[in-house]
Amino acid sequence: MIRLDKYLADMGIGTRSAVKQMIRKGQVQVNQETAARPELKIDEQNDKVQVNGQMIGYAAFEYYMLHKPAGVVSATEDKRDKTVIDLIESRKRKDLFPVGRLDKDTEGLLLITNDGALAHQLLAPKKHVDKVYYAKVHGWVTEDTVSQFAKGLNIGTDDAEEWTRPAKLVIVQAGDDSEIRLTIQEGKFHQVKRMFQAVGMEVTYLKRESMGSLVLDETLKPGEYRELTTEELENL
Repeated sequence: MIRLDKYLADMGIGTRSAVKQMIRKGQVQVNQETAARPELKIDEQNDKVQVNGQMIGYAAFEYYMLHKPAGVVSATEDKRDKTVIDLIESRKRKDLFPVGRLDKDTEGLLLITNDGALAHQLLAPKKHVDKVYYAKVHGWVTEDTVSQFAKGLNIGTDDAEEWTRPAKLVIVQAGDDSEIRLTIQEGKFHQVKRMFQAVGMEVTYLKRESMGSLVLDETLKPGEYRELTTEELENL
């Protein structure tokens, strides 16, 4: 149960003060009766709310697929850089957050939501959710590299080891500058870059293509986003 004015403000009808004025002017109906008080409690699942005859449904959660561009940080706020939340126009923007993070210079799929339970399901290490990356690497990637990744790598320091789980490395093109596709189930800090550093190579371009069942919509240009489809959400 929530207040009527909050219900309408959450749905983007206007500010709290604006919707209060609308209610006082008799422009809002609840269950086909004119509402008289902004503080009226609403059952957001069962009550029918209308503004000037238009039905206003309530959505508790929002889900956006963002093609994160380079140069934007995966955070809700930052004093120096533009954040991924700054790219989203939403009535619930203050509640949104990125599910996991991509490095500032990394592009690709990022899920933006306010659903904490779903975020936990996707990020929890025990859930073994695949994350697939495409990368350009300075260095000759070989079948030996593939075997090393499959066994797990120590990406720690001389003072402290830090081992990754086994990862699936596919060579797209080998050469002095190779192209690869990498599947991991973790999200350690700078993990993909550190994995290649561990084998003496450098990642020069990195893009996340998928996370679990969610695959980046290639029609989205960097910086663009859209709501998840019903099928995408059900699969997640």
